[in-house]
Amino acid sequence: MNCSNEDTAYEPTSQPLNIPELFLDNIVAPIIPNDNPQTIEGIALGKRLFFDRILSSNGTKACASCHSPQTAFSDNSATSIGVDGIAGNRNSMPLFNLAWNYSERFAWDGKELSLERQAEEPVQNPIEMHSDWDAVVERLQNHPEYPELFNLAFKTPTITKELTTKALAQFERTLISANSKFDRYSLGEVTLSAEELNGLDIFLREDKGDCFHCHGNPNNPLWTDNDFHNNGLDATFEDLGLGAVTGDPNDNGKFRSPSLRNLAFTAPYMHDGRFATLDAVINHYSEGLQNSATIDPLMKQINQGGVQLTTQEKQDLKAFLLSLSDPSFINNSNFQN
Repeated sequence: MNCSNEDTAYEPTSQPLNIPELFLDNIVAPIIPNDNPQTIEGIALGKRLFFDRILSSNGTKACASCHSPQTAFSDNSATSIGVDGIAGNRNSMPLFNLAWNYSERFAWDGKELSLERQAEEPVQNPIEMHSDWDAVVERLQNHPEYPELFNLAFKTPTITKELTTKALAQFERTLISANSKFDRYSLGEVTLSAEELNGLDIFLREDKGDCFHCHGNPNNPLWTDNDFHNNGLDATFEDLGLGAVTGDPNDNGKFRSPSLRNLAFTAPYMHDGRFATLDAVINHYSEGLQNSATIDPLMKQINQGGVQLTTQEKQDLKAFLLSLSDPSFINNSNFQN
């Protein structure tokens, strides 16, 4: 089809998100901007852009280079390497269930205030794609196929930064994960082992794991509050996190609570990838907490270094956490290049 702005009969084909049953029952509707509705053509364009290295300055990196489907759209390096061979100071966040981020603050430090704006920053970041949006738009405009693909998605062959990030955001909103073992348990389709059930109990008990305040419970299938917390990683901060964005010293050392979904695929963990294993994460909360001026009040056992789990309790908690992983998500052909 060769459509244009003058072809008033043509409209991109609406493609609402496929919302999982658990989400319909437990959380409110996804956030879809009025000026960027989901369409078949927009999603297809966004997917192609996501896997295309044309967005980077030297053609060596795509969004998928640091957000791989095989690792739940994260990176198995502690901190990702950009086009110039330089590592940043942040771990690549996994990408899924983004349409339900009601804070509308994205990235570890909340610096981006919409998914569309989040898609803009890595392209021009000097330690990521290190490109220039004018140059990217020119490359896309001179490409033999992209003008027509933009025409199909947005009814104009004139490519802009704004339309490019809109397409990327449309694809990213389709990255929905809701088929873990625990999801199927919640739907009454499978049973959990005694170890997994005990791990859930530890997760929910304030006198045990006390994890649910930041990461939700079975009634919150996102498994995150999408808020920002100082979770006792450091006594002093080289990376101020949210504090660097807001300028408020009370926010220093605060980072987004990531979803606990897909932990089997997303190691290493924390904003700087400091923990190579899930066992190390559990040990941190059990006996490794560091006090500081902005420590979250939810870290109630800070004076004794953590919640002090036994070896068996740690094993059970880990078993439950791994039940939140969704192999079908990382193998979904709709999300592959």
